[in-house]
Amino acid sequence: MSVVGRVESVWRYPVKSMRGESLPEIFAGFSGVYGDRLFALKSSAAPAGFPYLTGREWHEMLCYLPRFRHPEKAAKPANLAEAAALLSILNPVAADPADLALDIETPSGEVLAIDDPALLRQIGERAGEGHSLSLMRSERAMTDCLPISLFSLQTARQLGEEVGAVLDIRRFRANLYLDLDGAGGFSENDHVGRKLRIGPKVIVFVQERDPRCQMITLDPDTAAPNPEILRKVARGHDGTAGVYGAILAEGMIRAGDSVEIID
Repeated sequence: MSVVGRVESVWRYPVKSMRGESLPEIFAGFSGVYGDRLFALKSSAAPAGFPYLTGREWHEMLCYLPRFRHPEKAAKPANLAEAAALLSILNPVAADPADLALDIETPSGEVLAIDDPALLRQIGERAGEGHSLSLMRSERAMTDCLPISLFSLQTARQLGEEVGAVLDIRRFRANLYLDLDGAGGFSENDHVGRKLRIGPKVIVFVQERDPRCQMITLDPDTAAPNPEILRKVARGHDGTAGVYGAILAEGMIRAGDSVEIID
């Protein structure tokens, strides 16, 4: 086993394509990060295979800020400690939906519940393009691909140098941002096909590189696009940046945790 870096920060995105939140710690379960992509907006104008309204179709979605109404209850499974005390391999129970109640702060500062019809009407009208919206809620993360995404600070730095700007890491919407000691940009690609232990318990199998789309071009605060970022990724990096993984052993991940290769 060898330590290759540490976790710089941990993130989740309660609503698909809305703004994310950085936390001191996250629970990484088999189906994804606890509270991550728990909600999504289903659009009548989207294809059946990917039925969501996202920032690709309407950039301003990034300017909506989700907040769990009970952050302490939404942080991790309620019986996590009790389950671990009985047997280390026990799965904790899913949350009561009331514990994961969510409010959304709109770009104008108005705060609406995620299930308030007024929020769906507002977003649908502003998004235009025939989007009739309904709310989707899931007990598992509605990620585009695998349950957890990883992205290195070194990759963000290299891409910034390539486009001639300092890039905010939030553009890349990863769950784990990693500081890979002494490595260059895109070195997380070297771990595809390998297992990583992250912190004392979590094991992630790094399965594939992350194919990128227009989302990385959007400024995380203003949603203003910079198409050059995606062009650089497409032309110089096979259209990928960061990696996706499957979670093989559940547990908590904290900022500062070590990242080890275990096979």
